[in-house]
Amino acid sequence: MTLLVHAALGGTGLDARTLRDALLGVLGEDGTLVVPAFTPENSTTSAAHLRQTAGLTADARDRFLAAMPAFDPARTPCPGMGRLAECVRLSPGAVRSSHPQTSFAALGARAEELVKDHPADCHLGEESPLGRLAAAGAEELMINVGFGVCTSFHLAEYRIPDIPTQLYRCVVSTGGRREWFEYRDVELDDSDFELIGADFPRGSLREGKLGNAAATAFPIKDAVEHAMKWMTEKRR
Repeated sequence: MTLLVHAALGGTGLDARTLRDALLGVLGEDGTLVVPAFTPENSTTSAAHLRQTAGLTADARDRFLAAMPAFDPARTPCPGMGRLAECVRLSPGAVRSSHPQTSFAALGARAEELVKDHPADCHLGEESPLGRLAAAGAEELMINVGFGVCTSFHLAEYRIPDIPTQLYRCVVSTGGRREWFEYRDVELDDSDFELIGADFPRGSLREGKLGNAAATAFPIKDAVEHAMKWMTEKRR
């Protein structure tokens, strides 16, 4: 079994290492645990970066950009993804994909296979770890979070026609050198994900509790197919 997990552990009574070990125990020796290790703060085009720089003068903005740490998959933290994601990323044997904004970290039998070769111009499409997870029949588990952060829905954006694209810009570490890097990809939009989740057929979901936290699991394939249909019919 392969499992993609989103978790917000605050207030749940769950410890990241204990949860990681419990999930790995359930998955077994042949299983793989995957987490999003996204770093949107690294891009000048992300909402996270725009919030950080809002109200800065031109000089202050230039200083902020000059001081932004370059993305290094071996070292760059993913603070916005929560304690479980950081715990998995830092675990012995963990493998992380190289995308400077939407990397994934994985532990287990298929970790290397699932996260290797993550092209920059494919944040969350067919050639990304998310595309491979869908092809592998993986499931997504959401712990104490809503469908607003459902990564699987993004894969649907790559499969619907006439999806807009945009230019992305971020800073990366290349051979120890700090460089700005630009690429074009799908214009990701999660603004309607809660609505898409509200219409998700309940028969595809398994819902329960982990400690004090609500948990929902579902096949990634089902989530993508549902989101494609919803976006095609209702997204404006």
